[in-house]
Amino acid sequence: MVKAEANHSSVSRPGKPADPCIMVIFGVTGDLTKRKLFPALYNLAKQELHSREFAVVGVARSPMSDEDFRKRVTADMKEFATEEIDPDIWEWFVRRLHYVDGEFPDKNLYPKLKSTLERVNQDHATHGNYFFYMATAPDFFGTIAENLAGVGLLEENQHWRRIVIEKPFGHDLDSAKALNKQLLQVADEKQIYRIDHYLGKETVQNILALRFANGIFEPVWNRRYIDHVQISVSETVGVEQRGGYYDQSGALRDMVPNHIMQLISLTAMEPPISFRANAVRDEQAKILHAIQPMSAEEVLQRTVRGQYGEGTIAGQHAPAYRSEDKVPPDSRTETFVAMKLLIDNWRWADVPFYLRTGKRLPGRNTHIIIQFRQAPFMLFRDTPVENLMPNQLVLHIQPEEGISLRFAAKKPGPSMRLGAVDMDFEYKDYFGSQPSTGYERLLHDCMIGDQTLFQRADMVEAGWCVVSPVLDVWKALPPRNFPNYDAATWGPKESDELLERDGREWRNIEK
Repeated sequence: MVKAEANHSSVSRPGKPADPCIMVIFGVTGDLTKRKLFPALYNLAKQELHSREFAVVGVARSPMSDEDFRKRVTADMKEFATEEIDPDIWEWFVRRLHYVDGEFPDKNLYPKLKSTLERVNQDHATHGNYFFYMATAPDFFGTIAENLAGVGLLEENQHWRRIVIEKPFGHDLDSAKALNKQLLQVADEKQIYRIDHYLGKETVQNILALRFANGIFEPVWNRRYIDHVQISVSETVGVEQRGGYYDQSGALRDMVPNHIMQLISLTAMEPPISFRANAVRDEQAKILHAIQPMSAEEVLQRTVRGQYGEGTIAGQHAPAYRSEDKVPPDSRTETFVAMKLLIDNWRWADVPFYLRTGKRLPGRNTHIIIQFRQAPFMLFRDTPVENLMPNQLVLHIQPEEGISLRFAAKKPGPSMRLGAVDMDFEYKDYFGSQPSTGYERLLHDCMIGDQTLFQRADMVEAGWCVVSPVLDVWKALPPRNFPNYDAATWGPKESDELLERDGREWRNIEK
């Protein structure tokens, strides 16, 4: 392994302080809030990226006083904080927590919420700026937005109002269009933040810096030099306690229209004219619209679905998907997806993008592999070298964030023999590490009004257009061989065959 030295003197972490505001969290007692949102808000406070005029209003069903709510959040933070809590910072933060109880469809909740916001706004001088985070079941997204608009809480008059929508954004193209229409009837596009926590990862954001700030990459980032692209999102866990939800979703809906489409668009997009939100998202949208739609026959040839059976992980028995809690014993829901996509534009013509995602795989790892075309072999014909390995640029997104480059070098000795060398860069080694849940950057962007890392309505719909033909074919032709891969293996054999037919193979990264 080769490591290079970094010039730390040029590294800084400037941050624009957020605007004065109130964050309203619908579903504040749920897992997402205690595991991700509150730890992220605390980390922002420690980094001094909050305005001093900041507050949180939680909304959920359980009756609770402000003081009880503060005690509950404090207890949760002791379990889920990403580092030891500074008592002074926590004291500042916890005094800004407030609570409103009610049922989300109940119209009587919203006048009560409005009254609470007026009081909290006066107490904390938040300038009337509110953003509403929907950490709820997707069925409530449109209803909450309409009820907020009904009491005037989405009106902007010398202050801003924003809505943050968690995934899944719809369960197919028609439902995504319907939700977009419902939201756009009560709010402008500039007020809607469709969040995807994958885009909070440093390496995802660094794709643009890597490509457009380095003169060595952009000239070769095209079909002339790149053979293919692999995108893998692998998980070692099964569905855990989410069997009921997951069985209605499956791996395709859960990961491909959102996470993976975002990774594809950032990897393949043309250079934007600036880093303004719409300039970046315009180029991302062009890529999503340029992905070739698949015919029914192409779906059968270029997609693979799988469901995990039982196996052994770290010496422990892992149950089959159909044996998981709240999963039907005859479930036909896929836990693994592999696809071959083609992009119809000048830069990427005939360059396949292979993607896969699955549960109960051997490693927890998200990465993008750019595989370059093989060098001509003629020079090495009369040497012991039997073949040339292709160069690979790997963008590691999780669990370790970094970039590695694989190239060939001569092994020491009198004869010409080649070995693979990996040159690795890890963020924590060069720039240090900060406690993070992946939501800090995204929440901060919500507070300063930067939509660059959030999906626009047309991007959401374009992502669903890619997977809709697959959903239709899979619904018409239920799988007959589930389960078709053992836990702790790299998916069904058909996934390997998908690349082997093209003379390629997956690179499996387990750590």
